[in-house]
Amino acid sequence: MQISTATSVISKSYSIEDTVRMLCEAGYDAIDMTLYGVYNYFERDNRAEIIKNLKSMVSSYGVRFNQAHAPFGGGYERYKNELVYKMPSVLEFAGELGVDAVVVHPVHDGRYLGDEERHFDINMKLYSDLAPYAKAAGVKIAIENMWQKHPVTQNATIGACGIPSELCRYYDALGDPDTFTVCLDIGHVALCAREPEDAIRTLGSNRLGALHVSDCDYVSDLHTLPGLGKINWDNVCHALADIDYRGTFTYEANGFLKNLVPEQYPSAIKLMVDTARYLTDKIEKYKAEK
Repeated sequence: MQISTATSVISKSYSIEDTVRMLCEAGYDAIDMTLYGVYNYFERDNRAEIIKNLKSMVSSYGVRFNQAHAPFGGGYERYKNELVYKMPSVLEFAGELGVDAVVVHPVHDGRYLGDEERHFDINMKLYSDLAPYAKAAGVKIAIENMWQKHPVTQNATIGACGIPSELCRYYDALGDPDTFTVCLDIGHVALCAREPEDAIRTLGSNRLGALHVSDCDYVSDLHTLPGLGKINWDNVCHALADIDYRGTFTYEANGFLKNLVPEQYPSAIKLMVDTARYLTDKIEKYKAEK
């Protein structure tokens, strides 16, 4: 199984070219291109040069871009007034890099719980409107399971697609497996008071095409290295083996890097690679045992 990781955090201190080179040399098979916030390479004046340099670099290492992450956040009004106009360019940029799937969050318009059907309708329109641009770019849109802050306690609670059955419902309702897939965020499952292994089995291999792998403590979205939180990774590996998951093992665990200085990144990245290899070897072992 191939392993991948996001370019965020590292590319705050290094150029995107140096970031990708560092990840390739660390031993990743693939790269997840962060395209939100300050990582807005799709809007840069030298966009074409960035694409050319990155494609040449990953090719020289035998690495590929498997995934990308679209801009998000700010609620439905920001999506309607700002982000929706960026998405065609995001999808096009990702397609030119050779990305398989672009993660596009479902949006929230206020509190999700108690307003599930209106959110379903809003998000069906969002994804349906983006479908032609994804088709033109040759990429899939990956739907991710989300959480929200409770308005009183500020603790994590269920957001759009936060319940595995709802994630299935969104994917199934779109009815276009050539254009859509599911990206399961392992940590987000735990934040919504569910077990990741149960979500994996509920989705099954026909829906689950991508992962965001990170650990958490079931309270905060730590996005840290597996083994540093409270998720049972042996159970996760068993579940991925049970459904014969054939996608890439993609980290979104850069919270692990946030408290380090850039000089520590190379050794930290090596630990991340070793941990990913340990877990993917375990998944393959469980597959073989079946």
